[in-house]
Amino acid sequence: MWLAELQFRLVSDTSYSQAEQQIRQYLEALIFQGQLIGREFPTYFASDHFCSRVILPAEDALITQHHSPRGQQALAALPEAGLAYPKLKLLGQDLMSSHTDPCQPAEGYILFTNFAEQVSPLRCSAHFAPVPLYRLGADSTADYEDFIRWQLQYQALDEIQMQQQRVLPKSAENALQQLHSKLNQQGRQLARRVEKLSGKSCYYYLYSGSSQDCSQEASKQCPGCASDWRLDGSWHGLFQFRCDHCRLVSNIAWDCQ
Repeated sequence: MWLAELQFRLVSDTSYSQAEQQIRQYLEALIFQGQLIGREFPTYFASDHFCSRVILPAEDALITQHHSPRGQQALAALPEAGLAYPKLKLLGQDLMSSHTDPCQPAEGYILFTNFAEQVSPLRCSAHFAPVPLYRLGADSTADYEDFIRWQLQYQALDEIQMQQQRVLPKSAENALQQLHSKLNQQGRQLARRVEKLSGKSCYYYLYSGSSQDCSQEASKQCPGCASDWRLDGSWHGLFQFRCDHCRLVSNIAWDCQ
């Protein structure tokens, strides 16, 4: 990940509210295309320009070829708000975050997220490193907002069920752990979309936090097709189960480890 600044120079008369609104629309379009990481982008005014601090998944994340139609429209609208096209200033690599996957393209994918990580929800199946969503290609009609919205809901529920003083712990855990929960149905649909866009396999991570019987946990069957899906070892040090038919990966329940 890279820490960067986007500078929007004033080129004509404008109001603060008009400039702020247009900058926000542009940055949100970048977020929903996977070109920016996170939801916060502190913005301040300095002399003759606005400046936004952002986190990029890669050095080339903001080239216009990666923009969605929404991003192209928001970029083109900046002069209407009295702003020049943004100038990018890379400040350096973020030492506290995961490094973006080096494969272009990845040989396969895993859809995975949790409450603690602010990275792309798409991982390379070879290295388990985050893959920027824009690398799947620019869709002519849409962006990846539905991936980001799904990720936000997943992370919110994961954080609820991880707290020591938990509110609605079972409701949150069930949404993460049950194969046919609305959250997991949405996630599996997104995994199928990745396969359609990339032509590569995409596994969906099915969280396993608790078990009714830890003595039987290691021999549990795939919840999608009831087949034997236990791996001989551990994939990426996290997954002990994988079903190639259902495109599912999972772990031995954390309470049983």
